[in-house]
Amino acid sequence: MKLLAILFDLGDVIMKEETEVKDAELSTQSADLVDGMSDALRAFKKRGYKLGLVADTRPKTYWNVLHQHDLYDLFDAFAISEEVGVEKPDARLFEAALNTLGIARQDYSRVAMVGNNLARDIRGANNLGIISIWFHWNERYPVTDDKPDYEVKSAGELMELVERLESL
Repeated sequence: MKLLAILFDLGDVIMKEETEVKDAELSTQSADLVDGMSDALRAFKKRGYKLGLVADTRPKTYWNVLHQHDLYDLFDAFAISEEVGVEKPDARLFEAALNTLGIARQDYSRVAMVGNNLARDIRGANNLGIISIWFHWNERYPVTDDKPDYEVKSAGELMELVERLESL
């Protein structure tokens, strides 16, 4: 199956939340990346995937962190809760990214969402028929009854999973 796009959450998927340096407005000024994620994003982009960010965050946060690590230009779509006006798992946040990417509803099953929060990322993806990938490398968020299609614990495992999905 050829994936058309890969959507990502920001906190604890691309950046390590515990390393955030925030300003007085609680926007993140800088943060460290999750190990291997920069290389994974660059590899996905090089392979021709459309990349989208679907995140419950402040507009300055994603802009600052992605620019800090020279990743901003890898993304083709940004669906940010404060800009769209809804939070995950609301379908409208995911659809904002998918619409920008030009992906029709019948092709949602050829899109993957990588997120660390079962109740937000995984539930939202599952509700739309998007392939849900739980990026589970820490225990920051509670486990819920929401079941991901796949679970990975590192950027390397994510890259291997995408390779496997391509061979299906």
